[in-house]
Amino acid sequence: MTDKKLLELAADAAQRAYCRYSHFSVGAALLTDGGEVFTGCNIENGSYSLTVCAERTAIFKAVSEGFINFSAIAITGGAGGDLSSPCYPCGACLQVINEFCKGDFRIILTDGSYTLDELMPNRFKL
Repeated sequence: MTDKKLLELAADAAQRAYCRYSHFSVGAALLTDGGEVFTGCNIENGSYSLTVCAERTAIFKAVSEGFINFSAIAITGGAGGDLSSPCYPCGACLQVINEFCKGDFRIILTDGSYTLDELMPNRFKL
């Protein structure tokens, strides 16, 4: 699976975002170690704290299907359908990624590929 294809799948997922409040759609495509892909979009709620990010949607879908080993995630997002600028994952999403992935896990954005260590060098571990 190429980074470009994974970004395309994330962009497709962003089209399904439920973002009636922020009008900022986000899509994610999570690649398992076995080559399966799980997509997710952001799902907003009128009670903002109940909103779920695209990255966590994809991870929770994968985990609920029995997958816990991941090699990369692609993320796209933006307002008004423009997904060209990089959309970095929030701290909550990075912490959820940390639950399942090591520091070298790849996070693919429109401006390049980063590792979990680069985006969140000091993570909480229980």
